[in-house]
Amino acid sequence: MMQHFETLCLLGGTSGAETTVREYILSQLGELPYIVDNLGNIIVEKKGNKTPSNQLMLSAHMDEVGMIITHIHEDGVLSFATVGGIDTKALLGKRVRIGERLGVIGTAPMHLSEDTSLMPKEDEMYIDIGAKDKAQAEQYVRPGDTAVFESAFVRFGSAAVKSKAIDDRFGCALLLELLASELPYDVTLCFCTMEEIGLKGAGAAASRVQPDIALVLESTTANDVCGVSGADTVCKLGQGAVVSFMDRGTVYDRALYQSAMRLAKEQGIQVQTKTKIAGGNDAAAIQTAGEGARVLALSLPTRYIHSAVSMAREEDMHSCLQLAKALIQEFGDSQ
Repeated sequence: MMQHFETLCLLGGTSGAETTVREYILSQLGELPYIVDNLGNIIVEKKGNKTPSNQLMLSAHMDEVGMIITHIHEDGVLSFATVGGIDTKALLGKRVRIGERLGVIGTAPMHLSEDTSLMPKEDEMYIDIGAKDKAQAEQYVRPGDTAVFESAFVRFGSAAVKSKAIDDRFGCALLLELLASELPYDVTLCFCTMEEIGLKGAGAAASRVQPDIALVLESTTANDVCGVSGADTVCKLGQGAVVSFMDRGTVYDRALYQSAMRLAKEQGIQVQTKTKIAGGNDAAAIQTAGEGARVLALSLPTRYIHSAVSMAREEDMHSCLQLAKALIQEFGDSQ
């Protein structure tokens, strides 16, 4: 799982431009039956030891937040818009990659500003790829090209990991691990597109699969940093998998939530819940697709999410894997 995770994090794939991520995942499927639908979702059938009474769907999204080029200026710098939700503070001074071309996000020098305390707005920043003028920039970049953060995958501290795109390349790596495992029940695994711009792929995938129960494998915001306390921490690194009861898009199935918390306690799996109603994920689209589905989200706590330096812990990743396997057994057994 960790090898898949590192490889996937280093690939580039903003919403609607997930090609390299999809190609890697497809290369790992071997003889497993799959389809790629019109939105680019990969839908894989994995046979288990038994057929469940409920149609089970596990889902993760392939896309990451990033940028899209909107204009090339005469001096060769590039205007851009963000693809997905990126805090402006996470942009300035970062290295980015547009295809094979590297660049940096810059703005007018701060010391020339009348108020140096103000953070520049997104439309006051630009991507500089080192081109001397517009004509040279156009040899490498066109409006509509996408950019991702250029960020190394680094293991550091006490089993911590730093990378871009942990949201949601971790979920994809977890699905690949499950595909390589012996499972108690048949499941349909979906690698979905365009989550970051409105849950586009998951709704189409769920309409095709028509699940009775869906488990969404995600990353979620951990705000356990200096100066934050109580419920505002949301969740914490090192405290295990996150099982949500509600976020801004979904009220999760109560019985599934209770089952997850009970299983974790019975099997000694570290687990926590979110202490603030925040964020959202593909569960909102899956829940209402077709005739509807009972949904649950299982997430990796991640600091500095949607940035070039997202951070997570390996112990939490393994808690997510353990609980996902336990939930497949539980959901398959349920009537």
